[in-house]
Amino acid sequence: MGRSCRKENVLRPRYRMRVDPRHSRTCSGFAVSLVAPTRHDARTVRRHDADHGHFPMRALQAGFAYFGVVFGAGFVLGSIRVPFLVPRLGERWAELVEMPVMAVVIVLAARWIVRRFSLTPRDCWITGLIALLSTLAAELLLAVVIAGRSVGAYLASRDPVSGSVYVALLLVFAAMPCLLVRRWATGGAR
Repeated sequence: MGRSCRKENVLRPRYRMRVDPRHSRTCSGFAVSLVAPTRHDARTVRRHDADHGHFPMRALQAGFAYFGVVFGAGFVLGSIRVPFLVPRLGERWAELVEMPVMAVVIVLAARWIVRRFSLTPRDCWITGLIALLSTLAAELLLAVVIAGRSVGAYLASRDPVSGSVYVALLLVFAAMPCLLVRRWATGGAR
């Protein structure tokens, strides 16, 4: 006799088990074969989790990971911007200089998240929304707790020019996973 189903699944955790009751019966009455994972292709991938009602969990995990990567990069860039650029350029220009770098970080992070979590068009909006809400909550929390300002005072202190660009970048941040999923679904570059 061969190895049991349980042992094969433990030995190859990255493989999915496909059960076919029409073939010879083994292990609990079903023929079991291991199917190698395929590379993500948004046109052909059929999400196993979506079929079993676990669809939002992957999108939630992707949203929090996306938030963590972009917020961490923004935190590092902010710690460089405040002591070095703000005294030389002023608040507005220092923030405007940081924005293109953050745009590149957003594109790279969204690309990694879409590939890592195999996002489909169905769950990319949840990912972007979770990341956006997490970013806004973290920023407001930092403004209230660390700076000791009220939310209204924080919003009033934002520069109108760099604040407008920041809001536009937040919208791009929320939409970027879906833009990349659609690009790949239509056969765009990987």
